[in-house]
Amino acid sequence: MARQKHYSVQFQDEACKLVTDQGYTQQKAADKLGVTRVTMQAWLKRRGLLAPVKLIEPDYGASEDPQLLKARIKELERQLARAQTETEILKKATAYFASQSL
Repeated sequence: MARQKHYSVQFQDEACKLVTDQGYTQQKAADKLGVTRVTMQAWLKRRGLLAPVKLIEPDYGASEDPQLLKARIKELERQLARAQTETEILKKATAYFASQSL
């Protein structure tokens, strides 16, 4: 089992400054300091320095971009296929349980 290294609070603060003040990416700062990106991310999170990720849904209705519309069609086709599969499973389960109660 690997031995876990302990870093001083000052070292962690300085590491976080590489990302927040000097413009390093988390990965570059981690590589430079010999720590993992996950460790670097944990230090940033602990100090409240990670900005929350916001997912923005594209406005498919207002778009006329063919690639965006094709992506939406594929997404809807996947959802439809899943719903159809779930419906078939439920039908089979219903038939099975109906035949068992006789």
